Amino acid sequence: MCATSPPKTETDGSDLSAAERKSMSLTLADEIRNRLGDLSPAERKVARVLLAGYPAAVFETVATIAERASVSAPTVLRCASRLGYKGFPDLQAALRSELDARTASPITLYETAESSQRRSVPERSEEVSGPRLEERSALLQQAVSQTFKEVAPQEFSDAVRLLSDPRRRVHVAGGRFTHLLAQYLGLHLTQFRDQVDFLPDRDVERASFLTQLTRRDVTVLFDYRRYEADKTVIAELAREHGGKVIVFTDPWLSPAAAHADVVLITQVTSDSPYDSLTPALALIEALVAAVLDQVGNEGHERMKRAESVARRAGLL
Repeated sequence: MCATSPPKTETDGSDLSAAERKSMSLTLADEIRNRLGDLSPAERKVARVLLAGYPAAVFETVATIAERASVSAPTVLRCASRLGYKGFPDLQAALRSELDARTASPITLYETAESSQRRSVPERSEEVSGPRLEERSALLQQAVSQTFKEVAPQEFSDAVRLLSDPRRRVHVAGGRFTHLLAQYLGLHLTQFRDQVDFLPDRDVERASFLTQLTRRDVTVLFDYRRYEADKTVIAELAREHGGKVIVFTDPWLSPAAAHADVVLITQVTSDSPYDSLTPALALIEALVAAVLDQVGNEGHERMKRAESVARRAGLL
């Protein structure tokens, strides 16, 4: 480590082993950013080239990266070593694993877990495993805690500011499973603020809806692996019309995040083939509470009016 390196904090991840960083679901880009302080000035040039073109730049040749960073080829190799890898091919292999994880399906995760379990406990076939409720509870608690620890306060504050602004219209959309999260957020917001809706499901209605986006709109998207191409297109269209975009996603980052004003990353760690959405749900509830606090008395009055109407209409 360089003598001029800044002191490490408990949460920056820069003094963790590769295995520990992997268990925290840090991406290679996260690792590079966390280790910038450990690099020499020349090595930092390499790191910035890798980050600027991430992930494609990592798969360039050492010579190409060296040329773009205006350094020598050995400097690129030293940079990979300083980042904790045996060499540049090892760093590229780590990214391939990350990209595989981004597109992993429940079937892939199930087969991987089954294979790992067979290798690790070959002699336990006669044992009947219980539901392991305590272990699963601990895993979920850790995922929720890590999510809240890693969410950037400024990102959260920006989301609260956008969603509490009465001049803005809010649109929410999710995916195969995450449409449930989108509905959960949207239904709560409709209780205490106006102009909240869901992107239509039918193609003709959705196309018409997207053509009407303006700079007053805030589009909230939920996109978790395996990512859905339409979420990226929606984010692009929203930004092209001058609107704001909030994206909820996993540590591997939806492509839609590249077009977002706010990115809220939640852990998906699970002991099943399915990613856990519990941390995302917990973050949504914290966001709803914060938005309601920001809206204040107007939100309270809106809730009372909605309650009165619902009772008169026999909806309660």
